[in-house]
Amino acid sequence: MGHTLLGVLGLLSGGRTVTLTADRTVIPPGGSVTLTCTVEDPAGFKYQWFRETSDSSGKTPLPTENVSESNRVISQGGTYTCFGWRSEPDVITPDSNAVVIEETVSNRATLTLQPIWTPHSWIFSGETITLRCEIQRGRDNKWTYEWSPDNLNTPTTSNEYRTISATKAHSGEHRCKGRRDSYSSTEWSDAITLTVWSNRPKAELRADDRDIPVGGSVTLTCSVNPSAGWKYFWYRGEKTSEHLTTQLSAGRIRVSEEGVYWCRGGRGEPVYYTEYSDPITVNKNVHNKAVVTLQPNWSEIYRGETITLRCEIKDGGDTEWEYEWKTTSSEKPTNQNEYRIRFDSASHSGDYWCKGRKKSEKSSTDWSDPFKLTVSDTPPRPVLTVSPSWLSAGASVTLNCSVEDQSAGWRFYWYKTVPDQSDNSYSIELLPGSSSGTEQDSYIVHGQTHTAGYVCTAGRGDPVSYTDYSEPKFVWSADFHSSASLTVSPDRAQHFTSDSVSLSCEGNSAEWRVKRLSTEDRYPSDCTIWGTMTGSTCNIDTYRPSDEVYWCESGSGEFSNAVNITIQNGDMILLSPARPVTEGESVSLSCKLRSQTFDSSVFFYHNEKLIQNDTRWELNISAVSKSDEGFYKCQHSGQESAQSWMSVQVSRPESSPFPVLLVVGLVCGLVLVIPLLVLFCYRASKDSCFVRPVQSESANTDRVDYENDNYSALLHGDVCLYETVRGRQEAEHDSCFVRPVQSESANANREDYENDHYSTLLHGDVCLYDTIRGRQEAEHGQ
Repeated sequence: MGHTLLGVLGLLSGGRTVTLTADRTVIPPGGSVTLTCTVEDPAGFKYQWFRETSDSSGKTPLPTENVSESNRVISQGGTYTCFGWRSEPDVITPDSNAVVIEETVSNRATLTLQPIWTPHSWIFSGETITLRCEIQRGRDNKWTYEWSPDNLNTPTTSNEYRTISATKAHSGEHRCKGRRDSYSSTEWSDAITLTVWSNRPKAELRADDRDIPVGGSVTLTCSVNPSAGWKYFWYRGEKTSEHLTTQLSAGRIRVSEEGVYWCRGGRGEPVYYTEYSDPITVNKNVHNKAVVTLQPNWSEIYRGETITLRCEIKDGGDTEWEYEWKTTSSEKPTNQNEYRIRFDSASHSGDYWCKGRKKSEKSSTDWSDPFKLTVSDTPPRPVLTVSPSWLSAGASVTLNCSVEDQSAGWRFYWYKTVPDQSDNSYSIELLPGSSSGTEQDSYIVHGQTHTAGYVCTAGRGDPVSYTDYSEPKFVWSADFHSSASLTVSPDRAQHFTSDSVSLSCEGNSAEWRVKRLSTEDRYPSDCTIWGTMTGSTCNIDTYRPSDEVYWCESGSGEFSNAVNITIQNGDMILLSPARPVTEGESVSLSCKLRSQTFDSSVFFYHNEKLIQNDTRWELNISAVSKSDEGFYKCQHSGQESAQSWMSVQVSRPESSPFPVLLVVGLVCGLVLVIPLLVLFCYRASKDSCFVRPVQSESANTDRVDYENDNYSALLHGDVCLYETVRGRQEAEHDSCFVRPVQSESANANREDYENDHYSTLLHGDVCLYDTIRGRQEAEHGQ
């Protein structure tokens, strides 16, 4: 009967399948897993659960409180199965599939690397390392271990993985975990990443200095990168020699002996060695001192100059030296005792050191003290001054050229400006005696009679490096010259704003330009900027006050006389001549109001001294003299004009007709020919009246020719007759004499004799035959 029932029940299962699933297969520490037993057409079914472990002899049924639930929560590892059953009709399903659930215990696995000198896990091929898996709070359990990657799982039960010789295949992430039984284990440990380098590393050796100072030492440093945990082995001499055992574990040592040094690193057991370092030769210093010097020894250096830095060994004797330099500049010197810098620039600026090394020994000096070289990118601009600003008869002009840097070695070059009409600028010409420059920062121009402009520059070194040119400076002459002259209309020095003022240029040129310059201006400006130029006439814009000097410049490069013109915006001006007046002429100065007449006294002043006080608005001088020269101004009813300078020039006698000159020449020749031949046969031709450059007076001139030329000059007017008899002192102050200053050793007694003997021939301050000045003056239209 029972067998019949079981068979019926088996038949009643109807071939139903049972499936066991889990929401996850690993139970986290302190967690659980939900199992689900699924039967086809589950209505009315009840469920039975089983667990099997490594310690059990078979399946163990789990106590069930609610057999109708198809879900079961578990918190232990094992192999789980289930089946379903019901009655009416009775059905029993077969066992489900087995589901393996692992339990993760709370113990934590930790992976460590031995030796501990590899915190960053840099390993080199051939080194010996050990990976160790440790289970926290796991001493009471018997653990087996698993490793990742899988190629480390031999043997699986050991808590240590030891590799005798690492290879590149060991590179990568490594983990471990502990297993208490088949169904419970720890979580995987944190990973350790190993990088195994196939090349053996090479030690690096450095020295803080290659030369041991006298009585001192140098520091050597050995390192292996990138890694740690190294001991360092030091060698002196041959690298195959025994290492310096006293310095076995130090990465830095101090040595006081000269020689060749090596090092290498080693670590692990057995010791794994790096490659040897490159050698470093350490020399022992000698007592000699190296010094860096600069030639030329200038305090300031400018771009483009040529200089030399020299390494000098004090008390070096006859020893042959090699030299070494170091610098903070971007330019590295050559290892010679001299470092010549041509056309230096700011890139050469910096500190320079040098030292010497004996060729016959491995010994050297200490580094010299640093020499600081500063090269300025901006060359200096000299400043030129002229004195006086306005020329007077017979006066010389002194030029002074100053450079901000007063270092020795400057030579000064002097130029005059020449108007260049082609581009409204100036060209420059060297003044006599300036081609090689002058050591003195001053230069004297003698006998200048025309308005002129000057420029200077300075240079030094070999080859010569020049400064910029100075700004031009002008010296003005008020004297009228036929070759180039300036006239003012109206002819007065002061004008009201809004007055119509024109400047006209006349002379031996078809091209003209009018320039002006004030004390505030650096460069002269052209009429086209502040006026209107029509032909040779410039009309001044007088809408604003000004006080400036005006002059003309011809197309052939000549300067006219200069005129100081003042434009006033006040109500009163002084009417005075714009150009010099000649001694003996009558002059009228007057005071003028802009829009009214004088109704009270007018005061006239000469050099701040009151000279007229009445109702006359004119100051008349019937015969002007040199004493009348100076500043004039006028006052009226509390108003005062600007002051103007009135220049008085000395009158010159009119030229004598040629017959008169011939008679006078013949008479004087008969009276003076013999004394002149005796007294002046040795006088150089430098005393001629026309302007000429300085010439050497050492030339040997035939005496007979010289006497004949002098005698001919007296008869034909090629030289100034009285110039030869007035002596050097008067000639140097003569208005027709121009020459640079020269040192002369002429006999003073002879000059006194000549001056006394012919004093009756002198008539005034100018040469009687001034109009007969020789070929050169005639060619210039003077």
